[in-house]
Amino acid sequence: MRNWKLLPAITLATLATAIVLYIAFYFVFLDFFVDLWWFRSLEFEAYFWLKLLYRFIFSGAVTAFFFAVFLFHFWIASRYLGLNPPDEILMDDSKRRRFQRFADVFMSGSARIYTPISLLLAVVIAVPFYLQWEQALLFFFGSASGIVDPVYGNDVSFYMFSYPIYMLIQKELLTTAVIVLLATGVLYWMEHVFVPNQSKEFPLGAKIHLTVLFAFVVLFVVWGFLLERFALLYSGGNEPVFFGPGFVELRYKLPMIWLEVLFFLAIAISVIFYALSERHRSKTPIIVASLGFLAVWGLQGSHTLPELIEKFIVKPNFTRTEGDSIRHNIDATMAAFDLNNIKTVDFQVNLDATKDIEAWSTKKHFENIPVWDREFLIDSYMQLQGIRPYYGFPTVDEDRYFINGHHQQVNLAAREVNIDKLPKEAQNWENTHLRYTHGYGAVISPAAQDAGIPIVWYLRDLNMSSDVGFSVKYPDIYYGLEKYRYAIVPNNLAVTDISGSAPGESVDYQGISGIPIPSLFRKMLFSFYLKDEKIFFSPNISAQSKLLLRRNIDERITALTPFLHLDKDPYLVVDKDRFYWIQDAYTLSNYYPVSKPAADDYLDGQHKFNYIRNSVKIVVDAYDGSVDYYISDPKDPIINAYNRAYPGVFKNLREMPDELMQHLRYPRDLYYMQMKIYAKYHQNSPELFYEQAETWQFASVDGQPVLPYFITMDFDRCNDLEEFVMINPMTPIHRDNLSMVGIAGTVDDKSCDHTYKPGITIFKFPKAVQVNGPSQVNALIDQNPEIASQFTLWNQQGSEVKKGRMVILTMGNSILYVQPIYMLATKTKIPELARVIVSIGNQVVMDKTLQAAFSRLKDLFIKGAAGPVSGVSAAESK
Repeated sequence: MRNWKLLPAITLATLATAIVLYIAFYFVFLDFFVDLWWFRSLEFEAYFWLKLLYRFIFSGAVTAFFFAVFLFHFWIASRYLGLNPPDEILMDDSKRRRFQRFADVFMSGSARIYTPISLLLAVVIAVPFYLQWEQALLFFFGSASGIVDPVYGNDVSFYMFSYPIYMLIQKELLTTAVIVLLATGVLYWMEHVFVPNQSKEFPLGAKIHLTVLFAFVVLFVVWGFLLERFALLYSGGNEPVFFGPGFVELRYKLPMIWLEVLFFLAIAISVIFYALSERHRSKTPIIVASLGFLAVWGLQGSHTLPELIEKFIVKPNFTRTEGDSIRHNIDATMAAFDLNNIKTVDFQVNLDATKDIEAWSTKKHFENIPVWDREFLIDSYMQLQGIRPYYGFPTVDEDRYFINGHHQQVNLAAREVNIDKLPKEAQNWENTHLRYTHGYGAVISPAAQDAGIPIVWYLRDLNMSSDVGFSVKYPDIYYGLEKYRYAIVPNNLAVTDISGSAPGESVDYQGISGIPIPSLFRKMLFSFYLKDEKIFFSPNISAQSKLLLRRNIDERITALTPFLHLDKDPYLVVDKDRFYWIQDAYTLSNYYPVSKPAADDYLDGQHKFNYIRNSVKIVVDAYDGSVDYYISDPKDPIINAYNRAYPGVFKNLREMPDELMQHLRYPRDLYYMQMKIYAKYHQNSPELFYEQAETWQFASVDGQPVLPYFITMDFDRCNDLEEFVMINPMTPIHRDNLSMVGIAGTVDDKSCDHTYKPGITIFKFPKAVQVNGPSQVNALIDQNPEIASQFTLWNQQGSEVKKGRMVILTMGNSILYVQPIYMLATKTKIPELARVIVSIGNQVVMDKTLQAAFSRLKDLFIKGAAGPVSGVSAAESK
């Protein structure tokens, strides 16, 4: 009968145990082992265990520390310091036994309560440390940078590594001290009330204990005030003029913080003397100190006095009172965004471009001027080289390769698989995960081409046809930019005639990465992990099969190193063995002192930061998914801290194979951000910065900004070496004439080889000379009657005319503008390069080839044509 009564309890306990085991299996055990196997397949197993060790040792040590703090104070309060019977109770045997009996019950009972409470409180207090364990890693492994902040004289690494942790520690220690003080006071009160025969006052030991705890609260509050001083370095109250602490912060708010510390200490000392003094107690010192603290606190939060200081002291002589602060903001921002090594060249513009045109016309510059924008070219790639419905080109990249005796700029794209393009009935499990598992090959075309003819191909088709020597041993692309699902390869299916293999030929996956599936047990685990029972029941998965996970390179890298922030433009590199993806990665910090935070439109607006370095180049093998990390900026203190924390993960850049090293580039996103900052901060004196008379903006055409673009060119800087650089034109704010052209490259102009040494050169134009900006050149094109009539004619023939990106180049002492013109058929939407427009000064010509247009431009300058210039040749107008 009793067994029947216990049945519901047994059933409930069994059900609860099953639920706990299922949760532990599904959310802890399963994820842990799949991640372990995945890291092991990439040869990062030691790194996996090290990350786990850091996370749980740190959070476990913090939890144990706070548990010990809570337990220790509760224990001594209940066992030793809170009992204070009078002497007559201790001398009476019966009363002493009765007192001891109650005391023992209280001590043992309270221990059963405060022990779990201590553990619970310790876990709650330790949660923020667990969430910020990587910041703690930087704290322990970071080192000095050698740069000091201009206000307090601390090394900037203190702010990037120590300051965030100190703020967290101060907050948690203050919370702990307050909880312990209150809980211990309550414990003493309960002992005083519920244990009989206690004296009227707290015992001396209890008073001393509470005083010590109160002193800790005071200490942590004072520490908070001292840390508050450093928050002034990130003050945005002086924007939009400048960022950081100004006259009001340093001459008013900083002294107020010190006064707060002084009055708070006075309050604390007065309270302690009042509590411990047995006679001559007076509340007057406490009241006076409290009123002083409230007065300072009120002044600190008031806006009236700072506004009066601003109105009558700062604004009447702004550059004198705020000059040092502006200088600090300029220096810090330039250092934080790596802008101190920019080389500035005063570009003298020659109004007569005849000599420059003659010099340029004898060189092979035209083979690298990009007349195909990747926004238009991707449509042509899709139409002409997609070939199969399940292939696509997610993006088009630019690069340079040694072709036909010199470095030539090309466009290229990987032909990746996209299952969503298959018919719905073909999007079944076997096709998705066992058959259509990878893309195949790539296409390459020269960036400079002639109009009116079909696209020239350097690499094309599924048979990887190339007339210039491109050849790839393993052209399969298992890892790329598409949203890849998991794949299981090799398998027992006879997969033929899907990629570029010959009819009847099946080429199995031979990569070293991927998680092996050698047993039914692993098949079962992966079925649970991926929520797909077909993995377990499929007869086509063999003991040689491997599970390929996280095949999107962004997802793959983020899963490995979430502390690195990725550039939005990874690019493809073609090697004789296989394809590789190169991904630029950044280290960020939001704690560089006095540096202006980056705009919120960078990195998708997901990160707040005021310090950035392109510290890592990541190489992902498109065939087997292996990932290699190379440190590209060894001066960056953040990546050095991670390198010390995770030995063996990062390699020296010199270890990168030469065939990949030759394709490194200046990161597009970084250059965009740096130019956005430099547009204002190049005014490097407080007076100029305050005036803002030379602030720049991105050049624009038809309201759209001309963003940085790549070009391969000999800039006469390095013994005829053709450099792969990014060009960025800028105009004065609210004006259209050109102020500068920025060039970001990676060539060391001293050694003149392909050693990776990123740098920026700014060609500044004289203020007294008008240099046309892209918008003004665009207006000249639109105003040319012959060109306008040609556009009108084309728009009436079942096609649409589109202007491409305007390319701006420094040419000797002249500025060359090149703009491609495309025609889009209304039915097929295949872009066709129709014409190329070339402009120098106010002269504009249009022709089918760059060489022809440039020759006509040369003739016009040599003849000294001064009137309106014909925009099209006679042959074109027919």
